[in-house]
Amino acid sequence: MSRIALLQMTSGIDPDANAATIVSAINEAARRGAAMLFTPEMSGLLDRDRERAAAHVVAEDDNPVLRAVRAAAAEQGLWVALGSLAVARADGRWANRSFVIDAAGSIAARYDKIHMFDVQLASGEAWRESAAYVPGEEVVTAETPLGRLGLAVCYDVRFPALFELLGRQNCDLISIPAAFTVPTGRAHWHLLQRARAVEASAFVVAAAQVGEHEDGRRTYGHSLVVDPWGEVLLDMGGEEAGLGFCDIDLARIAEVRRQLPSLANRRPLPTSQ
Repeated sequence: MSRIALLQMTSGIDPDANAATIVSAINEAARRGAAMLFTPEMSGLLDRDRERAAAHVVAEDDNPVLRAVRAAAAEQGLWVALGSLAVARADGRWANRSFVIDAAGSIAARYDKIHMFDVQLASGEAWRESAAYVPGEEVVTAETPLGRLGLAVCYDVRFPALFELLGRQNCDLISIPAAFTVPTGRAHWHLLQRARAVEASAFVVAAAQVGEHEDGRRTYGHSLVVDPWGEVLLDMGGEEAGLGFCDIDLARIAEVRRQLPSLANRRPLPTSQ
């Protein structure tokens, strides 16, 4: 068995406060024997007021949250899948960027969210992520103590082609950090996470934002761990932030793939003329 930790957060508009929450979770996760900690999308700053947020969106090398997390990971000897941070690019636009940080505090992988959350919900909520963020263009995996980890972020979960590519790379786990809205979460969160796990015959680890945030939004929570058969091993609920733990049996991956070898059974589909 391998133990993983998930941090369900109610991130706010102060990066220093958010960093302190993550560092505390790193310390506790290490103390309780986790091999890796997973945090949500926008762990370092959740602020829909982009003019106000701009003061805190800096280049990767200058990001205080990333710096604090790397230092804490090195101090505790713990791997961290830092769900995502808002990072300033050289062209003045922003990236919604995930990081995998190893036990020495080095960055083992980076992934920029590919699919932008540009939606108009019936509830009246409207989001246009592409107004500030540039979508990524690369599918990313990282070798970790838990095996090969595939990276995705939030809205990516709705696009099976990305997970087809991650499946072809034989990922053992897929991280899908999120800040899901409540209406879309109630309708689709569990369904989509379980589907992605079954399709890839892999564990899905989805650390999520939860509750009422300083910027006025509300997020769904329900951080999940789903096994390769689609069974939910951990659901942290939709009310409170906190640290959750799940013991996963990595042998389950090979067991499921032997029983139902969907990855091996895939065939190329004809293209339309």
